[in-house]
Amino acid sequence: MKKIPYPLIKIAVIAALIAPIAACQQTPSEQVVSQSVQQMENPLLAPWTGPYGGLPAFDKMALADVKPALEAGMARNLAELDSIANNPAPPTFENTIVAYERAGKDLDRVFTYYGILRSNLSSPEFRAIQKEMAPKLSAFNSKIVQNDKLFARIKAVYESDDLKTLRDDQQRLAYLIYDSFASNGATLSEQAKARYAAINLELSKLHTQFANNVLADEENYVLFLQADQLGGLPDSLVKAAAQAAKERGQEGKYAITNTRSSMDPFLTFSTERGLREKVWRTYYSRGDNGDAHDNNAIIAEILKLRHERVNLLGYDNYAQWRLSNRMAKHPENALQLMESVWPAAIARVSEEVQDMQAIADSEGANIRIQPWDYRFYAEKVRKAKYDLDSNEVKQYLQLDKLRDAMFYVAGRLFNFDFSPVPAGTVPVFHADVQVFEVKDKNSGELIGLWYLDPFARQGKRSGAWANSYRSFTSFDGQQSVLSSNNSNFVKAAPGEAVLISWDDATTFFHEFGHALHALSSKVAYPTLNSGVRDYTEFQSQLLERWLLTDEVINNYLVHHQTGQPIPAELVAKIKQAATFNEGFKTTEYLASALIDLKLHMVDPTDIDPDAFERDTLTAMGMPKEVVMRHRTPQFGHVFSGEGYSAGYYGYMWAEVLTSDAAQAFAEAPGGFYDQAMADKLVKHLFSVRNAQDPADAYRAFRGRDAKVDALMQDRGFMVGKSVKM
Repeated sequence: MKKIPYPLIKIAVIAALIAPIAACQQTPSEQVVSQSVQQMENPLLAPWTGPYGGLPAFDKMALADVKPALEAGMARNLAELDSIANNPAPPTFENTIVAYERAGKDLDRVFTYYGILRSNLSSPEFRAIQKEMAPKLSAFNSKIVQNDKLFARIKAVYESDDLKTLRDDQQRLAYLIYDSFASNGATLSEQAKARYAAINLELSKLHTQFANNVLADEENYVLFLQADQLGGLPDSLVKAAAQAAKERGQEGKYAITNTRSSMDPFLTFSTERGLREKVWRTYYSRGDNGDAHDNNAIIAEILKLRHERVNLLGYDNYAQWRLSNRMAKHPENALQLMESVWPAAIARVSEEVQDMQAIADSEGANIRIQPWDYRFYAEKVRKAKYDLDSNEVKQYLQLDKLRDAMFYVAGRLFNFDFSPVPAGTVPVFHADVQVFEVKDKNSGELIGLWYLDPFARQGKRSGAWANSYRSFTSFDGQQSVLSSNNSNFVKAAPGEAVLISWDDATTFFHEFGHALHALSSKVAYPTLNSGVRDYTEFQSQLLERWLLTDEVINNYLVHHQTGQPIPAELVAKIKQAATFNEGFKTTEYLASALIDLKLHMVDPTDIDPDAFERDTLTAMGMPKEVVMRHRTPQFGHVFSGEGYSAGYYGYMWAEVLTSDAAQAFAEAPGGFYDQAMADKLVKHLFSVRNAQDPADAYRAFRGRDAKVDALMQDRGFMVGKSVKM
């Protein structure tokens, strides 16, 4: 049986920015000498200074500094690792594993800026730099993994009897680092290593090209409307669309951008069916337009290269390799979970379509429900069945108030206090970014800072995500956390409240859960802050449950004009409709997760991604009225890097844990704010990060393994056969 490989934190950071690994030319010493002057002058490499233990100099970022900073940072890191590898003293935990953890701080700082420029402030100029640097970063990463002397010392420590005398977290650290090297080709023959590196070099280019193609389609396809084309759209969306058009030099028109935050409400409310179809087709055709930005050939090549690479490691397919370090362990286990839910999901879609078709028929629409009709008629069904108008609910969902609600929850569960940092105190990379100080409520001890970048703009990738600019560690003195959340809410007109949908509010809480996971860390070493993909979504999904608690509803869901709290009868309708449209939501997600996993379980020789997607969905019985949440040509989770490749199922795996854990809170004497449960939550599920095996951590919290029954009940489905977790 193969050992469980966990991603090495340094390797994982680079992979998230570009892709995996390949081979360098210049020696570290040559690069250090040639770039030492640049390193001293380059602000991206400079140690962080100022309050809060030092802060990123976001106000000093310049594109001209990116390439030299990366090159100098890589050279310094390689020199540090060579020093460890060539240490004449016998390898020990301190002089090898701990020394490895200390290495690369200069480059880590550069990656913080690089990640911002990639995700939050992308531009054609940056993309050119990214394209040039992707293979160099890949080569650098391979240079680390294929450093035989370094790996030999790591292996010696990992296999030493002395390791057994160390703390559990130190043993786990050595294990994670060893397996990160071993599972990324460190044990291969020289010939196989060379091919492994060449594959990763090519993958780094393809992942970057894929991501840039999707971003290009998002930026290039904008629908500009006239005033007579706004039928059905709520006032908040009209104002936001007017502002978006103005920002694009089209004042007097209304812009529907090619992002989910713009597409989703338009399809929900627009009475212009032809325009709904146009917006739908434009959005779901990203990366699939048969032009210079088409991603199908890129996907086929990525799949072939991934397959070849894991064959070198002895795996039959990519999914086997990818899941070997996850809670699921084997792709068949993930398939079993998803396929146990799929029949109930598509059966619910059939019921939902019948309800929608009945309304369309009663109105004399003379149509058959199509994908671009689903959201529109689902909204009508919601009103008819539950007398629930999602736009009415939206009037009580103010972005700032929801942020305050999240702070309240963090105070009750985690004992955190959030307070705004005065403008100008902390450098930010955009005027929209807000910064908050996080302290322990009782002791006043500084935990760190939380950055919020809430609004959509050109050059910012779509979706919502969390980052940590600095993670907690204590092995070299306690280090405060710099955590961030990033969203794509549509900015309101000046002076107007930013109103968001219930789904967006849920996502806001979800991403804040990731931030709390980072802020709660109590681990000693950087690598122990890394995550296991089908577990790390659990903590964030769990935090979503507090949005519907009475304390949040009664205090933070207030009307943006009157200030009146949301009426009790409207709250009752929201709760009654909690599983409404669950067929659509579950099916669009599961379709994406199943296609992702199945793509990585087959021999990809001569694969046609579009045909595979279409034929596999047909064989699965995919309802024609629903499309994958992320179609293959735009599936950035899977093809712009390897973070979620063969792992998108992880959201559902984690949700089994979420539903089971939420049930524990619901049954506690104090409900969702029960202090004893909150203490267990922080101790076992948030603070330990990856210092403990996730399965063991969950058992310590719950007293047993999770059961799938709670998930099925939460989604309003019949409970099927038990699935082992």
